[in-house]
Amino acid sequence: MSEPIHGGDVWRWGAARPLDFSASLNPMGMAPEVRQAAHRGVELSVHYPDPLCAGLSRALSAQTGLPEDWMVWGNGAAALLEAAVGTLRPRRALLFSPCFGEYERVLTQFHCEIHHHPLRSEDSFDLTGAALSAIVPGLDLVLLCTPNNPTGRCIDPALLSAALERCEQVGAAALVDESFLELSDPERRTNLLPRLRPGCKLLLLRSLTKSHCIPGLRLGCALCADEAWMSAIRGWGQPWSVSVPAQLAGEAAMGRPDWPEAALRLIRPERVRMTKALRELGCTVWESDTNFLLFRAPGDRTLRERLLGRGILIRSCADFRGLGLEYYRAAIRTGEENTTLLAAVREERGTWHDPL
Repeated sequence: MSEPIHGGDVWRWGAARPLDFSASLNPMGMAPEVRQAAHRGVELSVHYPDPLCAGLSRALSAQTGLPEDWMVWGNGAAALLEAAVGTLRPRRALLFSPCFGEYERVLTQFHCEIHHHPLRSEDSFDLTGAALSAIVPGLDLVLLCTPNNPTGRCIDPALLSAALERCEQVGAAALVDESFLELSDPERRTNLLPRLRPGCKLLLLRSLTKSHCIPGLRLGCALCADEAWMSAIRGWGQPWSVSVPAQLAGEAAMGRPDWPEAALRLIRPERVRMTKALRELGCTVWESDTNFLLFRAPGDRTLRERLLGRGILIRSCADFRGLGLEYYRAAIRTGEENTTLLAAVREERGTWHDPL
């Protein structure tokens, strides 16, 4: 059986599931109201789901002030990514690497020519002014992620605005993945909702999976004001892509905007503590704006496997373009769980080679 290319694969161990730092989710888990709504959804699953997800769109429209027909819901942001690319059918697309591996997989699936602009570790894997020069005529699609996965870095607001303006100038659609936005530092976020306007080929991907810890229910939203593109996305795939439990849980989640906000109060001090501790253990740790850390363990290409022997799962970043076998990603969980991870890494420290 091949190794999974994403985090969160805890099922192969049966009841002895590892402590999972490989999936970056709200460390507070589900809000009680969300759990109750999901249970109610199970009882109502004797009916087909609403194919239009009208309740979800009403709730998000009330929250954002955007028209409901600018929203399409799907079985997670990954499903909507596939729908967005599948309906646009870009011939040439631009990625800023390292980035979420689904972008390249989906683009390749639709035979798109991919151009990679590498992000440099010495720049904290941030987009810089050089990124703008990579947005050139002939591109059909530019994919951006803020905060980026796996680096945890939000794109500088001025640079993000300039990149989107550059996309319009060269005639490229822009897809911005905001899956971790609600769990990122408010002062580092950019609100792109005001940039949505009719005819503008800007599509935002959002995920309740991360912010409300419902990865098993799967729920994401695409936001775009381009009527033709959204109509095509709405007609992509089968009509009942979002289950009744997921829809009701999502409506309840939008009634708890304080839930990810409360999680941030836990995440921020724990992120500082984990960054400091991992650096003291000889790791290179990049500053993060969200609920996970990218770090390099010099000389250690088997840390994930050894931690698994201790019942702890972290994410290997070897499959991210521009990284390698010494790079790992770890979620920020509760204080007690983070202490468990740090203690395990500390005990493994003696097996490392000297830094190169």
